[in-house]
Amino acid sequence: MTSNRWLILAILFFARLTMAFQFQAVAALSPLLMEAFGIGLAEIGFLIGLYFAPGIFFALPGGAVAARFGDKRIVGAGLLLMLLGGTMVAVTESWNVLVAGRFIMGTGGVILNVLMTKMLVDWFAGREISTAMAIYINSWPVGIALALMLLPRLANAGGIAFAWWTLWGLVAAAFVILALFYHSPEGIEVTTATLERVSFPYVALTLAGLVWALYNTALAMVFSFGPALLVQQGWSLTQAGSVTSLFMVLFSIALPIGGILADRTGHKDAIIYLSLISFAVLMPVILYAPALALTVFCVLGILFALGAGPVMTLPGDVLTPKSRSLGMGVFFTIYYVVMMMGPRFGGGLADAAGDAGMAILAGAGMSFAAAVCLLFFRRATV
Repeated sequence: MTSNRWLILAILFFARLTMAFQFQAVAALSPLLMEAFGIGLAEIGFLIGLYFAPGIFFALPGGAVAARFGDKRIVGAGLLLMLLGGTMVAVTESWNVLVAGRFIMGTGGVILNVLMTKMLVDWFAGREISTAMAIYINSWPVGIALALMLLPRLANAGGIAFAWWTLWGLVAAAFVILALFYHSPEGIEVTTATLERVSFPYVALTLAGLVWALYNTALAMVFSFGPALLVQQGWSLTQAGSVTSLFMVLFSIALPIGGILADRTGHKDAIIYLSLISFAVLMPVILYAPALALTVFCVLGILFALGAGPVMTLPGDVLTPKSRSLGMGVFFTIYYVVMMMGPRFGGGLADAAGDAGMAILAGAGMSFAAAVCLLFFRRATV
């Protein structure tokens, strides 16, 4: 047991990193999966999106169950689901079992995503919350980057099963560490007596969920359609991939800075607005001034990252300790629904127009819409 909140942050960071690692495994191992199962890129895309699909169904129930039985127990159950799904994909040669394992993994990942965010708020509410949240969120890009770097090498060295079992070991380590060292902070009840007594401002929470969902969907436009746009404008595929990778690197570096600035200045809304409006204004520049694409990607990789940590603190502004489990379930349900719909909407616009730039414009519009939602969120909390 530890009472040091920064050590608790490290525990939660590592657990969420393993979730990001597991999510990215399909993309990192895609050539080997295509060969092993005789599938194409469409099936790979299906497997990637499948990890998020359970969020629509289980984010809210997961928060509700945790409110009744305790965060640590349910997060432990989520890690066990990730281990079960990991075992299935590691041993199978069947496409159907692979799909089922992936869905089970995603269900466990949903539980972690919803409840560990709430657990972090429990520990840092009123104390460097933006800084802690920014560091915590950074576990996702770090885990993705490590998966892309390590899993192909592991598969080449020992086969695809060796890569899956190594990932399984990471998740198992997260389960053990959480079981041994995590506990709720003093003053936070492990369970909540009855869900009927839990209430919170639904309008404000919905608006907070929309800010986070639209922020992430705008970001997804960059990684989903940015390379296609750059290739369309004459960049080589390698160059286009390098530019978008540079965006990711700068984003990861700048993300904690936004949280620190929000805590030090006390002006987190200003930082969020800077992040969202800069994306909405500068991203379309790439369409009309292709020569500036590299500069715009670099600038936005920094500016857009600044808002992530402060945005994730918005639910804490309206949720009480008793309502956080269920409230974060509502928050993440909105996130998962929009994340499932947003990229398809952007892709549909691009297909209809025959221009990948339309998806980028859609992302800019989503970022602006997030800024509008933040404005109404503050009005709803007055």
